[in-house]
Amino acid sequence: MGKLQSEADVKLQSALKDSGEIPVHIAIIMDGNGRWARKRGLPRVAGHKRGVESVRDIVEACAQMGVKYLTLYTFSTENWKRPKDEVSTLMRLLLRALKDETDELNKNDIKLTTIGNIKSLPIDVQKELDFAVEKTTNNKRMILNLALSYSGRWELLEAVKKIAMLVTGGNTKILEIDEHFFSNCLTTKDIPDPDLLIRTSGEFRVSNFLLWQIAYTEFFISDALWPDFRRKHLYEAIKNFQRRERRFGKVSEQIKKKNKGLKHAHTLPKETV
Repeated sequence: MGKLQSEADVKLQSALKDSGEIPVHIAIIMDGNGRWARKRGLPRVAGHKRGVESVRDIVEACAQMGVKYLTLYTFSTENWKRPKDEVSTLMRLLLRALKDETDELNKNDIKLTTIGNIKSLPIDVQKELDFAVEKTTNNKRMILNLALSYSGRWELLEAVKKIAMLVTGGNTKILEIDEHFFSNCLTTKDIPDPDLLIRTSGEFRVSNFLLWQIAYTEFFISDALWPDFRRKHLYEAIKNFQRRERRFGKVSEQIKKKNKGLKHAHTLPKETV
């Protein structure tokens, strides 16, 4: 992060901001590191290392675009089943990335948060995460949320257990449990649901990611493998998002009427709104 932004990139971002809504929350399933390496006859670790460069570029571009939340599916619960040497390598890369990038995140006013079973990570990684989270805790520009040792089913089960304890302890009545209550029992309780979910490598599955939160999220599938995914692909995803009509169960006429009303309200003198 922190490299000089080109004039062409500034123009591209400005055009995107003018053309429509910028997603408040973008979530990304970063897929294809292994395939990227295999295509080049390289060990899988080469793909993971190159993928760190993609993370750096996308975090920077999202912050510049005004995205407020960026959630990256960094390491899933299922990833623990991979060969031990690959898991060890991934943990070392995560540790190195945290040490290398925390100061840059802080300098760019980006707050780091995490979701997932963090206690299952190696102790040295936990300590570095705690340090990075604490150091960036007061930053306001954007929240970078890392999903680590995370799975949607794990999160839902943890929420159910929490609610069961509240009910059996007499602190909550069953009739008080609604969608809002349930959402507040999730690890993402302080983060709005994603507006846009991007998956790289051309795969059409959610891979146990944010299962509750993506109920009304717009999906964008990129054929680019994650190590090749850069801001130009991000811009393509946002442009595609801007062409969508998000109805949330309503019909087009209702949405158009609401948008027309909002547009009209913005044109009225302030005291009459």
